[in-house]
Amino acid sequence: MEKVRDMMTTDVETCTLLDNVFEVAVKMKEHDVGSIPIVDGNKLVGIMTDRDIVIRGVAEKKPPSSKVEEFMTGELITISPDASVKEAADLMAKHQIRRLPVVEGGQLSGIVALGDFAIDEQADDQAKKALTEISEHDHTIQSEHDHTIQ
Repeated sequence: MEKVRDMMTTDVETCTLLDNVFEVAVKMKEHDVGSIPIVDGNKLVGIMTDRDIVIRGVAEKKPPSSKVEEFMTGELITISPDASVKEAADLMAKHQIRRLPVVEGGQLSGIVALGDFAIDEQADDQAKKALTEISEHDHTIQSEHDHTIQ
């Protein structure tokens, strides 16, 4: 059975607690990514997504110079590099997440994204399942928002 370490991205851009939201957003743009793991030394302490910036920042009229801690998600769902690809897909589907930090000994080793499953033929079925469940959840949320707006 294929392991997470076989398909994870290891060259992951990170930011620290010393960075501000503007710096994280610039790094997202430069590297064309939608999330940046936040580290304290070598320890993973959070993750910031483009959605976090919009919901916790722009929508609340917070300045771009705000501390990363005010925006990041600190309660993380992570996985070990020795876990199976199926475990990763199941975890992503269960928690409705598209990016899963890979952690070993408290340190960030890499990240697995839904797109990584699409590249791997063996993991394709798990990816389809995870994406279907996440998309269904997103559609339900969107429908609820559409309904309230009308």
